[in-house]
Amino acid sequence: MGKTVRIAAIGIGYFSQFHLQGWSELAAAELVGLCSRDQRALKAAARTYGVTGHYQDLETMLDQETPDLLDIITPPQTHVPFIRAAFRRGIAVVCQKPFTTSLHEAREMAALSEETGIPLIVHENFRFQPWYTEIKRQLDSGTLGDPYQITFRLRPGDGQGPAAYLDRQPYFQKMDRFLIHETAIHQIDVFRYLFGDIAGVTARLARLNPAISGEDAGLVIFEFENGCRGLFDGNRLSDHIADNRRLTMGEVVIEGAKASLRLDGNGRLYRRSHGGNQEQQISFQWRDRGFGGDCVFLFEQHVVEHFVGNTPLMNTARGYLKNLEIEEAVYRSQSENRHILMS
Repeated sequence: MGKTVRIAAIGIGYFSQFHLQGWSELAAAELVGLCSRDQRALKAAARTYGVTGHYQDLETMLDQETPDLLDIITPPQTHVPFIRAAFRRGIAVVCQKPFTTSLHEAREMAALSEETGIPLIVHENFRFQPWYTEIKRQLDSGTLGDPYQITFRLRPGDGQGPAAYLDRQPYFQKMDRFLIHETAIHQIDVFRYLFGDIAGVTARLARLNPAISGEDAGLVIFEFENGCRGLFDGNRLSDHIADNRRLTMGEVVIEGAKASLRLDGNGRLYRRSHGGNQEQQISFQWRDRGFGGDCVFLFEQHVVEHFVGNTPLMNTARGYLKNLEIEEAVYRSQSENRHILMS
């Protein structure tokens, strides 16, 4: 039998279902412990995923179960103490985003990971959505020619009225920084995955729904170091054509010298040659289950493959800092009403 990675998780909120389902399906992973103060939800999750160890105290769980990896699925204010608790025991960490409460904390935790040699991985799963994997393949193969621009139109349609977000993630309403910090950070990571590092940003943000604290609409222009451009056009109140508007959360267009590529709201990709008027659908395999084309499972599979086979690891804390620095630049651009260059 091959190596098995022992996984413990803390947090049984809405999104934890996708984490726990993914870990439970990986042959090289074993869920050995769950932790939450919500006893009813904890016992239900333990039954669902066949986990015998369930705890109300994190340190007790870590000491008794001695996992190889702790999956943190809790609010950002808990992340630093939970990371430290795992690191004191030499346990690697996967941490949900928002990664920490500030860029300063994120830098501190990345440095601690490097000092101790203990892996710290940010759970950023959008780049693992299968359409982005295929788009990356198309770009790398040269079928689009020299790329010019990428545009993402975020249109989940879930942000209207006083009850916006309350049925799923009610804390969204109280976030002082919302559209960029909670949502567009995913696309910042995807843009970097597809087009490389970002050299500068210009942003115009707005709050359309008075029931929430933070911004829920905005335009952000990204200038890439390779000369390409990116546009994030976000509006959580508007929707787009899709059977499930949370599948892709919106639509993508990538324009190149030889062809353009389009992602629709149902996860379908289309390529149109330059000068042509007909699109051709691109065939690729993906599972319409879980969240975002099963991207949580695919992310976790990537993590387990690293621990089992020593394969290269994406989304380390150090690598993820660049996303957070770009996020800060976006908010600076808005507050200072100017273009911000990345240092």
